Amino acid sequence: MTTTPNAPTAEAHQADCHVVTHVHWDREWYRPFEAFRARLVELAERVCTQLDEGRMSAFHLDGQTIVLSDVAALRPDLADRLRAHAEGGRLTLGPWHVLADNQLVSGENLIRNLLTARRWAPGEGALAAVGYSPDAFGHPADLPRLLNGFGMDTALVWRGAPDGVARFRWRSPDGSEVFAVNQGYHGAEVLWGAGDGDDAADSARLTAFLDGERKRLAQGPWLLMNGGDHLAPSDPGRRIASLGAVADAEGARLRQSTLEEFFAAARDESVVGALPLVDGELRHPAGYLTFILPGTLSARTYLKQANTAAQNLLERWAEPLVALHAPHDATLAADLRHAWELLLRNAPHDSLCGCSVDEVHRENAVRYERVTQLGELVVERALLSAGYDVRLYGDRPHDEARLVVVNPHADTAGGVIEADVLTAPGRYPVALLDADGNGIPFEAEPLGEETAFAADLDLLPDSRPSFRHRLRFRAPELTGFGCDVVRVVLGDNPPAEAESALADTAALEAPDGGTLSPAADASLTWLRPDGTRRAGYGLLTDGGDRGDTYNYDPPADDRVVRPRLTASRVRTSPVRQVMEIDAVLDLPVGLTATREGRAARTREVPVRIEVSRWHGDPLLRWRIELDNTVTDHRLRLHVPGGGGDGTWTGDGHWSLVDRPVAVDLGPLPQEKGHEAVCGSAPVQSLGAIGRGEDRTALIAPGLPEMRGLGAGETPTGADEEIVVTLLRSVGWLSRFDLRSRTTGAGPALPTPEAQCQGRQTFEVAVVTGAPVARDHDLVRTAARFRTPPRAWQLRPGTAPDAYRSALTAQGALLGALKTAEDGNGLILRLANPGAEQRVAHVSAAPGSLLAPSRLDERTDGEAPVHAGEEAVAWPLDPHATLTVRVLPPGSPE
Repeated sequence: MTTTPNAPTAEAHQADCHVVTHVHWDREWYRPFEAFRARLVELAERVCTQLDEGRMSAFHLDGQTIVLSDVAALRPDLADRLRAHAEGGRLTLGPWHVLADNQLVSGENLIRNLLTARRWAPGEGALAAVGYSPDAFGHPADLPRLLNGFGMDTALVWRGAPDGVARFRWRSPDGSEVFAVNQGYHGAEVLWGAGDGDDAADSARLTAFLDGERKRLAQGPWLLMNGGDHLAPSDPGRRIASLGAVADAEGARLRQSTLEEFFAAARDESVVGALPLVDGELRHPAGYLTFILPGTLSARTYLKQANTAAQNLLERWAEPLVALHAPHDATLAADLRHAWELLLRNAPHDSLCGCSVDEVHRENAVRYERVTQLGELVVERALLSAGYDVRLYGDRPHDEARLVVVNPHADTAGGVIEADVLTAPGRYPVALLDADGNGIPFEAEPLGEETAFAADLDLLPDSRPSFRHRLRFRAPELTGFGCDVVRVVLGDNPPAEAESALADTAALEAPDGGTLSPAADASLTWLRPDGTRRAGYGLLTDGGDRGDTYNYDPPADDRVVRPRLTASRVRTSPVRQVMEIDAVLDLPVGLTATREGRAARTREVPVRIEVSRWHGDPLLRWRIELDNTVTDHRLRLHVPGGGGDGTWTGDGHWSLVDRPVAVDLGPLPQEKGHEAVCGSAPVQSLGAIGRGEDRTALIAPGLPEMRGLGAGETPTGADEEIVVTLLRSVGWLSRFDLRSRTTGAGPALPTPEAQCQGRQTFEVAVVTGAPVARDHDLVRTAARFRTPPRAWQLRPGTAPDAYRSALTAQGALLGALKTAEDGNGLILRLANPGAEQRVAHVSAAPGSLLAPSRLDERTDGEAPVHAGEEAVAWPLDPHATLTVRVLPPGSPE
């Protein structure tokens, strides 16, 4: 961070204190949604009444438009009153649809959030034009870019902002910048008073607030966010009038205001170029009561896994397939919007972060299921529009089945596939053939007989005896967004070569030609061809956790447990080699009665680990399964690295972010209301350590809590390592007796389901050396792992042709392919997350119009380009994004 101190003034002067009356509304948190919504309706009525009566001139109804939907469901008349006040300029909402945890969701999720808010906006000017993010648990490096892409150049932030810095310039890795104000949103106690007529106490609260603001920013203007969590406004006009003399004596003028008015005044008073410059993410050490609550990155990891899967389904499958094959289907467009609405409702920090009461997260899980139901239906219907009928109806195939293989990436790609095939009973896959009749190596696993059911609007309900087989194979290379058909030849007996068989070896072949052998702690030791050896790949460690859903808190008398290996075996098939590892974690059953240590009594927790390497693939893939039957602990996976420079790299929304290798947990705070610095940080899918050929990457979609550990803290013994948290089991929403955070972060309510009991499954991949040496290759490899190609069995009797998309892109990472919000063409978004210059080569149907646009899909003034026979080349600066509206041939410019 580059800092320039705010210049003090030598003489006192009268400064404006803008009083913005507002509410911060968590839709669900320490109460479930319906209990909160009933109170929201009561609040909305009070707000409308006070605006009607002129007892306040303006009100900010938090940063989210979803409150309109929530109120309208119970009181449509009241929602109409809110819209009328918004259209009249007396009430502002947004700019978001929901106040998301903007670190855990994807960049596309945040874009859909802002786009959805614009659909819900009651009228022009009703949405706040300020990047309002008052209570997120830290802020991602790319947020200024996102705000600029929607026409905003201001941001109100708090947690994670540099402590004591009131105003600053905040810059994304691509150079996008906003004028940022660091301000706590909860200021209700300053003007509200206790209601007991104690004028002296009321005056003292206001004086203390103004004194504090003057120390941060001597000349003002100052901002008082007059409101808080779930609090109705309390006659702000009267309170301001009654305390006006007190403010005047303190050199301040209290005035009812709006966020837009305050930011305009603050910018006028600031020499913007002289303000401190802050680059990248806002996760600076917390000041008094400004916790960033890093334990939320790993609380209830099943929610993070479900969110990543749901985002991937909508962003990489449903939206692109509809855009390419059914762009004008109004029903599918409505299905997609509803799926996004459901997904966005799980995005707020009290939801996705896992820090609410158990009832809330049960409802979250159901919402994710609903998103999956809708998303898969949209995918099926879009494939049907493309000529691929994947509804398994009618007689099961006897001689041949067909699969459609789809590449979800904008550039040429293949990849590993698992797909189920239903055949007639007694029939087995004996060969897999590509479109040219060439054999494709495959592995077949028989799953048994079943009675399969199918029905649809045009298909009568039908149940047929079937035999299910799981096929594993590597998809042939397909052009961007391409589809191809492969044939599955069936016979009476399964071919022996297609089965997975025990190998005469205790080691797994490594991608570099070396070997990987299991150690006594169930990790792998890599013996390289040059004779060097490195231990600890995939090491699991389990320590105690006396914390809550907000913060990890190690017991004073901790005991870290590693697995013990009980058996291992290696299986081979035509497509892969798999090491199966059986291990046991002898885990303490919980904490001691004093919560100062782990219990002496232990329980055996079996762990099943599969490490697979597909032939010709540089990734080592871990699948870890266990039944969590103990409490109050944290399970992590470690990967050693070499050639580090004291930093590790994680992927943000559109940029790679470098962070320092840091201690696991900093010094424990001694003062009340503070939080220990934690070395963990959020990633979208990957963490890497080392540079160039010495780089080691850990790819773990849905497991966002990573960190880099240095020598002295690495249990693998490496100089540096990447660590990901798989599971954190805790039993409290918040506690007031932690050492890593010296007060509560919410109510002290038990949350037994946050212990995450039951079956847990985690999938990660490790890749080293040349395949991830360059930044582009690193993010591309992670994208391939996160979104491999898929295959669907085609309905018997259909024989569609292969599909080659005219729209492809090479040289950049796909961000989105979707139908434009206004229905006019498609939106293609590409990114260069790395620090190297790239060139994106975009191909489209000759005559198509390619119009560069902002993230909000408005044209950005750059001249459109007509597509020809050759791809259009767009230079991409480091960390840059490119959004292009693709219009069909013949479209007007």
